[in-house]
Amino acid sequence: MRYGVIGTGGVARTIADRLVGLGQEVTLGSRSRDNGTAVAWAAGAGENGRHGTFADAAAFGEVVLNATPGTVAVEALRAAGAERLAGKLLVDLSNPLVFSPEGELTLDPVNTDSVGERIQREFPEALVVKTLNTLTAALMVDPSRLPGEHNLFVAGNDPDAKARTVELLGTFGWPAGWVIDLGDITGARAMEMTMPFWLRLMGAFGTAEFNYAFKRAQ
Repeated sequence: MRYGVIGTGGVARTIADRLVGLGQEVTLGSRSRDNGTAVAWAAGAGENGRHGTFADAAAFGEVVLNATPGTVAVEALRAAGAERLAGKLLVDLSNPLVFSPEGELTLDPVNTDSVGERIQREFPEALVVKTLNTLTAALMVDPSRLPGEHNLFVAGNDPDAKARTVELLGTFGWPAGWVIDLGDITGARAMEMTMPFWLRLMGAFGTAEFNYAFKRAQ
């Protein structure tokens, strides 16, 4: 399988590393083809790792993963090109975090909209699924770092696209039973709005290596 990863930050590289480790082919996309971080990643990734522009990554990938910040996600995907995303599973990992000069966190969009929804509206022919935005990168690709069952979420309009996403998560080590389906793409609102709480928990725990585990009455 060929994957295009949009972005070159820590989350993007962690996802790309895991996919290459699973024997998949990956193009890491950035704004420019000579982006130093992307070039260095591809040099160390072996024969299955490539680098290029956002458009190169979107054209290459049978599945495209957006790992850019939520504040620039739509802009980055516009550069990738709607025609290169049409008909493809587009997995959105982004969060709409906005920090003031004083470090105060707000979200944009929030409450009545989400990055996931904005992406789906902007690219109506793409099959957008929101997932993996509620935990740190190392746990995204290796849930065994925490003991016992803990949970991920998916949201998207297309049931088959969500099923394919759950299969992808399974290759990262997430059993399907640990993944909670929050319905259509409007479920991305709730997922993105967990982030202020998540950051408070990180401060309280002194680590980012934690996750949510939900228990239901029998």
